[in-house]
Amino acid sequence: MHPKALLDACSELVRLTLKFDHPADAIVSKFFRDNRGLGPRERATLAETVYTVLRKKQLFDHLAPSGSGPKERRLAILGFYGPGDFLRSALSDQEKNWLDQCEQVKPEDLMERHRHNLPEWLVQPIKDQVGAGFWPLMESLNRGAGLDLRVNDFKAKRADVQKELTQSGIKAVPTPYSPWGLRIAGKPALNKMEAFTRGDFEVQDEGSQLLAMLVDAKRGEMVVDFCAGAGGKTLALGAAMRSTGRLYAFDTSAHRLDSFKPRMARSGLSNVHPAAIAHERDDRVKRLAGKIDRVLVDAPCTGLGTLRRNPDLKWRQTMQSVEEMAVKQAAILQSAARLVKSGGRLVYATCSVLPQENEAIAEAFAAANPDFEALPAGEILKNLKVAQAESLCTGGETGALYLRLWPHLHSTDGFFAAVWQKK
Repeated sequence: MHPKALLDACSELVRLTLKFDHPADAIVSKFFRDNRGLGPRERATLAETVYTVLRKKQLFDHLAPSGSGPKERRLAILGFYGPGDFLRSALSDQEKNWLDQCEQVKPEDLMERHRHNLPEWLVQPIKDQVGAGFWPLMESLNRGAGLDLRVNDFKAKRADVQKELTQSGIKAVPTPYSPWGLRIAGKPALNKMEAFTRGDFEVQDEGSQLLAMLVDAKRGEMVVDFCAGAGGKTLALGAAMRSTGRLYAFDTSAHRLDSFKPRMARSGLSNVHPAAIAHERDDRVKRLAGKIDRVLVDAPCTGLGTLRRNPDLKWRQTMQSVEEMAVKQAAILQSAARLVKSGGRLVYATCSVLPQENEAIAEAFAAANPDFEALPAGEILKNLKVAQAESLCTGGETGALYLRLWPHLHSTDGFFAAVWQKK
């Protein structure tokens, strides 16, 4: 595509995304469907330009007024993903001069808000938690995420999948914590690989893999993934169970469960039973009360631990939406707890970094449910031979009560998990 046409397309996609009326990934996907003539390189430029604008929106909003032309074009120029000479061939002399001036601005001369690129309501809650780690965390969030795979060890061995990827020219290294994981450089077309179509691996962040490990589902058990979504953790649980027992994948979205079915077919698992429920008090849930060995509640959340991948979330959430989410999370956890049988395990997890959605929910649940005893997440992971298990955890007397993952410390998305056993 001609540089000018590609920059025009970037500008239009930036304009559509900054309406914030739908998630950015949905808007990008629709744009690609509506413009099927775009090649892989053009798609990469468009997507990465948009995500750069979302990650650095406050900085670009600060620089844009000194330029000329439509604002979305100025933002697209600042965030353009690709060679500088290619971009400059699409610009007027006035735009080139303006871009040169912008590129001469030194980060140390900027105000804090233009360096961290967070909405003001989110700054202090994060600083309170990570302290001196604030700026390393901001750098991590603004760099974007890598790509992790979970090897389906029901079908394949990690070393074999790693070797097959290497033979295809894809460098993959074992993840440092999850025994199932491989980390990949770049964004290769994995869905065209034989190993993918065979169901030997799935794309899944290492942090998400560790959540499934905390459940520690065993052969022959009754297990529930209470908020299954797209089914990534469900598949990890099913593989751990060696396709035995019974694994229920509940979700309130039948559409999400339908999109999970091709993944389930590839996985080779026969013990998974997807079921759409109306709400957390659905009759299907009531019928299983007190019968389940292990329940995972990967609760709906603000998703603020996934800002490397979904930078639009920080602009689409408010403190009010956090408070509303916390009410929903507490209700879902309480309902899911009814499923757990005596001696069974309950895991509550989010991909948020905010204590209102994490520690506060766990502590309130523990206070209201004395029949559930907290289990230290660090000890569980250590027993599962996870390297440096305690370094992944915080809280409690030992500092290893909750799983607490951070992008700048663990190279995963931000995750939280608490674990209980019913007495």
